[in-house]
Amino acid sequence: MATGRLKVLDPDRCVGCQLCMFACQRRTGLAGLAESAIHVRSRGGLSRGLTVIVCRACEDPPCQSVCPTGALIKRKGGGVVLASKKCIGCGFCREACPLNAIFWNDETQKPVICMHCGYCAEYCPHQVIALEEAA
Repeated sequence: MATGRLKVLDPDRCVGCQLCMFACQRRTGLAGLAESAIHVRSRGGLSRGLTVIVCRACEDPPCQSVCPTGALIKRKGGGVVLASKKCIGCGFCREACPLNAIFWNDETQKPVICMHCGYCAEYCPHQVIALEEAA
C-alpha cells in the first residue's frame, strides 16, 4: 500500500475548475464523477470562495472504528483502504468522518474514499493539493 498523504496546501487558491475531481475519476476508467474521492464545494457563496474536500488521512480514523464488518483497513501513513467485498453499505463510515470527506456511490451503495495516490494533485493547476511522502 502507498504511504503518501494527500495534503491541501492552500484552499484559498482553489478556483473550482474541478480538474482534481475529473483526474480522480479518470483513474478508475469510468465516466462521470461517481467514483471521485475528492470534491470541490462552495464555502457558502461566491464571496466566500471554494474549498477542496478530501480525506486528510487521520492517524486514528473514526471511519474505521465504526465499520461493523472491518471493511476499512488502516493504511500506512494514515487513512484507510476499503475492502469492498466486506462492505455492507451501512454508511456509518460516512457519518463518522468529521470532514465529510467520504463520498457515496449511489450505484454501488458503497463509500468512495481517497487512496492518496496523488493523481489529482498532478492535474491541479493552482497547487492547491500535493502528495507528500509519509515519514
